[in-house]
Amino acid sequence: MRLISWNVNGLRACLNKGFLDFFWEMDADFFCVQETKLQEGQIELELPGYEQYWNSAEKKGYSGTAILTKHLPLHVTRGIGRDEHDGEGRTITLEYDTFFLVTVYTPNSQRGLARLDYRLKWEDCFREYVSTLAQTKPVVICGDLNVAHKEIDIKRPEANRRNAGFTDEEREKFTKLLEAGFVDTFRYFHPDKTDAYTWWAYFGKAREKNIGWRIDYFLVSTGLQDKLVDSYIYDHVMGSDHCPVGLELKLA
Repeated sequence: MRLISWNVNGLRACLNKGFLDFFWEMDADFFCVQETKLQEGQIELELPGYEQYWNSAEKKGYSGTAILTKHLPLHVTRGIGRDEHDGEGRTITLEYDTFFLVTVYTPNSQRGLARLDYRLKWEDCFREYVSTLAQTKPVVICGDLNVAHKEIDIKRPEANRRNAGFTDEEREKFTKLLEAGFVDTFRYFHPDKTDAYTWWAYFGKAREKNIGWRIDYFLVSTGLQDKLVDSYIYDHVMGSDHCPVGLELKLA
């Protein structure tokens, strides 16, 4: 089973930069998208063989997630059941017989850490949400988690230590998420791989120089470790300031 996740930083723009070429090339069972920046009715994708599930932010042109899948779910949930968090279209959960799939676009703490307090509250609520799901059946989490977990996950750790996405607080919350029973699949297969990034700033030729951050992930419940085949970063794929990431799983 192949799963892909991509923060497209505006799906309409990405459609003009090769999104569908990559989509069809991957032939994924699940293709999860973050930062769609779309409202309902603003786009119609003809994707034969795929079901489409969307969650848009109340604010126009902001946030938003989608899952495109070959597999009809038992149930679809938009949001995490918290009114203070569910207006920004940040999560979609699909339930299947043997697992849950959650795609997420984690809030950014923003310049000057203006939204750090909100972000930390979100982290606790999201962790509680996926931990509750995991009590029923294993969970696969994918998306832009907006944090570089370890120094190996960022090109210039010392220069970014108090910047959004690399604060001690955010990194500690990610550690707590893993400790709640989840595995960072890329590090499971590539524990020591350096210069493996999924996001690059648009300025200073950051992507050309590979001055990046690894902030896009596939996490799975620890009980799925024996089902893991491989985890990928498609850093050659353009179209966004993020690149897609992928996961191969042996799941029925």
